Amino acid sequence: MTNRTIDTYNARAQDYADLVRETRMDGLDAFIAAMPIGAHVLDLGCGPGNSAVHVVAAGCAVTALDASEEMIAIANTLPGVTARHAQFEDITGTDLYDGIWASFSLLHAPKAKMPTYLAALNKAAKPGARLHLSVKMGEGEKTDSIGRFYAYYTQPELEKLIAAAGFRVQGHLKGIDRGLSGDMAEWIAIEAYA
Repeated sequence: MTNRTIDTYNARAQDYADLVRETRMDGLDAFIAAMPIGAHVLDLGCGPGNSAVHVVAAGCAVTALDASEEMIAIANTLPGVTARHAQFEDITGTDLYDGIWASFSLLHAPKAKMPTYLAALNKAAKPGARLHLSVKMGEGEKTDSIGRFYAYYTQPELEKLIAAAGFRVQGHLKGIDRGLSGDMAEWIAIEAYA
């Protein structure tokens, strides 16, 4: 993730938290329902903790990571959420997680690095672990109107990358929402298993 992207999230952390406060992310209920009792979930790019708090409330242990110190500070005010600073390069370990929730986080990684990050996530996933990965739809890479770097994906492109990393793609969700920049954007979430 670029320093400019992190700086934007640090500067706009409360705005982002306000934007997503009442939003229950598409696919989150199904993701939680698929977790075994006492599951360990990685929330990669947890932002202000709006998903992590629901996963914790469902009885799961959550490793909540984000590159924005201001987002982490907000997430750590939520009941049961302990977030810490980490970059995508910090994904390590083997057979750690029953679920990986990567909701609108890896879209800030350059396309050239996505295979490396997905391979690290597959290694960190327990056999049969569920992956939820959502990104904005489109092609190429660009910076948005408020300074955040984005990599855009088509469905076939994203499914191919996820499969190449060793995950089994099971389905997808699509939608369109207004983001922090105020722009409407199409998105896709891929559901897969390690």
